[in-house]
Amino acid sequence: MMIKIPQEILQKFEILLGQNGIPANKHNFFKKWLRYYLDFCQKYKHQSKNIDSLPLFINKLRVKKQSKRQQKQAYDAILIYYKIFNIHPVWSHKEKSGAVKEKNAPYNPITPVKTNPWRSVYKKLSDEIKVRHYSPKTYKAYSTWVGKFQKFVNNKSLKQLSVEDVKKFLTYLAVEQKVSASSQNQAFNALLFFFRNILKKEFGKVEGVVRAKRKPYIPVVLSRKEVDLIISKLRYPFNLMTKLLYGCGLRLSECTNIRVNNLNFDAMILTIHDGKGKKDRTLPLPEAILTDLKKQVNIVKRLHLKDLDGGYAGVFMFNAIEKKFTNAGREFPWQWLGHSDIRTTMIYTHTVPSQTKKELKSPLDF
Repeated sequence: MMIKIPQEILQKFEILLGQNGIPANKHNFFKKWLRYYLDFCQKYKHQSKNIDSLPLFINKLRVKKQSKRQQKQAYDAILIYYKIFNIHPVWSHKEKSGAVKEKNAPYNPITPVKTNPWRSVYKKLSDEIKVRHYSPKTYKAYSTWVGKFQKFVNNKSLKQLSVEDVKKFLTYLAVEQKVSASSQNQAFNALLFFFRNILKKEFGKVEGVVRAKRKPYIPVVLSRKEVDLIISKLRYPFNLMTKLLYGCGLRLSECTNIRVNNLNFDAMILTIHDGKGKKDRTLPLPEAILTDLKKQVNIVKRLHLKDLDGGYAGVFMFNAIEKKFTNAGREFPWQWLGHSDIRTTMIYTHTVPSQTKKELKSPLDF
């Protein structure tokens, strides 16, 4: 069975992928090569942090008949992995001048590789999005569309890009790719951000673009009887999560991000920070699941104490909170409600005063 990337390493690796300008749609490929590399080192008794292992790994890929493009991508992935440990390889020799190259020669990591100016675009895009405190999902979406645009214009010089290229791309999405109206609008917003903040070019008017048609959508609304039937078929903890989703009107990501300090049992309020549109909101807690919620908090508390006894470092904190309050991740109020992957990114802002009226009730209480 192939080795799994340790969680701590995976988190740092994913951050470095964005910082090094790797498009979001390429991240899974880079993580795959890292897994192969770690598995290779373990299988053949090589040190994964030793740069001498990298040429051996690339040679193994050549033997496995991986393409030169794949060898290059794997090489780039491992170089990013080395950065986690502040290892920056400097190769001491180059190919001899005049050497005859084989037609199907393997990728040689010693050979200098021409830099592509488009690569710096994704690093700048990541920085601009972080400065504005946009969601990581925004970077993923925008970098994906910029990557598709890059492919469409065939790596055209950044200086030569124009709004005409954007018009052709948007029309291509609607006519050839038959994307939805929402997808075409998202592509437009991504390229608008790209032109204004990365290329520093005025976008101007975008006219004459074939627009994808927006189809009428009628949502399916389950009856209360159907909701109860679904919940009755679920097991713990998914039944409690589903009750929270329905009873508080939460999005799935909001539910998985709930921490103990979001719950106020005295006021019967659940506070959601940085929801859609980066807004905070307060919601009435369903009285019907009050007992189950308190039991869940007690379960988390026992698990937390057990983790502390075992020397566990605590939960993932966000932005500068971890540096400002170094012990916050080990404090009970910051623990998850037992449902979330610790890789989930959450940005904390100060709590807004509750505006929930006492007469308001959760739909689960009707």
